[in-house]
Amino acid sequence: MQLPNQTAFYKGKVRDVYTIADKYLVMVVSDRISAFDVVLPRPIPYKGQVLNQIAAQFLDATRDILPNWMMSVPLPNTTIGYKCETYPVEMVVRGNLTGHAWRTYKSGKRELCGISMPDGMKENDFFESPILTPTTKAHEGHDEDISREEIISSGLVSKEEYEQLEKYTLALFKRGREMAKERGLILVDTKYEFGKIGDTIYLIDEIHTPDSSRYFYMDGYEERQKNGEPQKQLSKEFVREWLMENGFQGQEGQQVPEMTDEVVARISERYIELYEVVTGKTFVKQEVNEQATEQILAEEIAKLN
Repeated sequence: MQLPNQTAFYKGKVRDVYTIADKYLVMVVSDRISAFDVVLPRPIPYKGQVLNQIAAQFLDATRDILPNWMMSVPLPNTTIGYKCETYPVEMVVRGNLTGHAWRTYKSGKRELCGISMPDGMKENDFFESPILTPTTKAHEGHDEDISREEIISSGLVSKEEYEQLEKYTLALFKRGREMAKERGLILVDTKYEFGKIGDTIYLIDEIHTPDSSRYFYMDGYEERQKNGEPQKQLSKEFVREWLMENGFQGQEGQQVPEMTDEVVARISERYIELYEVVTGKTFVKQEVNEQATEQILAEEIAKLN
């Protein structure tokens, strides 16, 4: 697809990003799915629409905290917005001892990204207050854990700006948790990306989606913790778990297990379930063909000038 005034194109793991006149971005969220930094061989129907529409709702709901890049959502799987100068770190915030934090903890370590974690915690326990565990932003391969001190001392982000990013991150997470609670969910952990135009910091990319966040169901959380049972969750973790159960963790020599029609349909259903639970809205499947997409986007781009 070639768009009017297009000056660059970037194909990411799951998104196609078109730069328009070096000032705007057209982000098409595909149905591709990645796990362990590997794009899986089959797309997941409606996944792009789910992610794009969840992100749009949360970007709208957090504009009072800081400005964001989103200008319009002309198609179910596409957002048009401002092109920002991106900060080279992702701000990961964790409310519970889960996922990467738990794997680190279980290995015997009590520090993650320079943050101390207390002894005596169980998997999925709440931290006393949310912790920030930033990562470097890798275009290819794995993002790497990094501490606040390393970010500032290496000059990746100035001290003043980094402190502002921390404030925004915690405020966004607090809002996300409040909104999740209204839906009977716990926002467990998530990541935010930021950029700037001039001296103004913008929230960019997607927020509070199943690809960037993890949710637990609030109902039964305490009982499951008490009994040492796994938490019922809404996130992409179920895809990772399916891969791990079938011997794949993205390591050299490992084969992605066969994605049967049944597996693909089940993953699609889980994404739609997540959309409906997180947003409280009924999901409406919308088909988008490439010819109509190009025409609609060309019309939207014409309005930018």
